[in-house]
Amino acid sequence: MRVILIVLSSLVAMTLSLAARADAGFAALVSPPRFEFNGKPGATVRQVFELSNRSAAPSRFKVRTADFTLAADYGVIFHDELTPGSCRPWVALERSLVALPGGGTIRFRFEVTVPADAPPGECRFGILIEGDEPSVTRTPAMQLPVVGRIGLIVYVRVGDAQPRIEVFGPGIANLNGAQVPVLRVHNSGEAHARISGFLTGTDAKGNKYDFTPTDLPILPGEERPVFLVPSTPDEEHPSLAFPVSIQGTLEWADQKTELNETFK
Repeated sequence: MRVILIVLSSLVAMTLSLAARADAGFAALVSPPRFEFNGKPGATVRQVFELSNRSAAPSRFKVRTADFTLAADYGVIFHDELTPGSCRPWVALERSLVALPGGGTIRFRFEVTVPADAPPGECRFGILIEGDEPSVTRTPAMQLPVVGRIGLIVYVRVGDAQPRIEVFGPGIANLNGAQVPVLRVHNSGEAHARISGFLTGTDAKGNKYDFTPTDLPILPGEERPVFLVPSTPDEEHPSLAFPVSIQGTLEWADQKTELNETFK
C-alpha cells in the first residue's frame, strides 16, 4: 500500500509546524515537521516532537513508521512495506496509540539505534500520525469516510556520510506562473542536501534583485532543479527581464561554491 502526500505549492519554504485536518473528526498539529540529525554506528539517538489535538473533542491517534520517496513535484509518497535498504527496523516509537483530550498536547518520544556495522549513509523514514477512526465527510449527494493523516519526515546521517554536489546550468524555468533562473543540481553522495546561498543579480532593465535558492531536499542519486527566486525590499514576487546576471555563493552542508552566471 502506498500513501501519497502532495506538497501544495511545493517550491516554498517549509513552516515550523505542520497541521492537518479532515473535518471536525481529525484536527492535529505536529511540531517540528522534520528532523535532521546525526547518528553514530552502535549508538542510540533519542528525539521528541509535540503532538496536539486542535479539536475541542477528545481524539485518538495512531502512530507508525513508513518509508518514503519523493515524486518529481516533491510530493511525498509513503510506503507501508519495507523498501530495499529500509532503516525502519532501527526505529522505536514510544507508543502506537495516543489519546488526547480536546486541546491537549503530548511530547512524543522516538529513538533510532544505528547498528554497529552500519556503513556511512543516510537513514530516512516518515512517522505517520493518523486518526484512530475514519471521520465522515458529508456532501449533498453522499457521505464519505476520511482518515486524517500527518507525515513527519526524519533524516539521520550515519557516520561521515556527506552529499556530493554538482551544479549544472544556467537555465530558465516556469515557477508558479513566472519565469525564474534555475540550476540543475546532482547529488552523488550518501546524504541529502539542501541548497542555500547569498545571491544578488541584475536583469536586462538594470533592476537589482536578491535571489533565494529553493531549499527542498536533493536525495542521494537524484538530480533536481533549484530555482533562484527573486525579491526586492519592496516586492516579493517581481517579474524579471532576461537576460539576468547572478553572482554569489551557493552553500550546502559544510560546503560552498561561487556562482557567476548569466541566465538567458
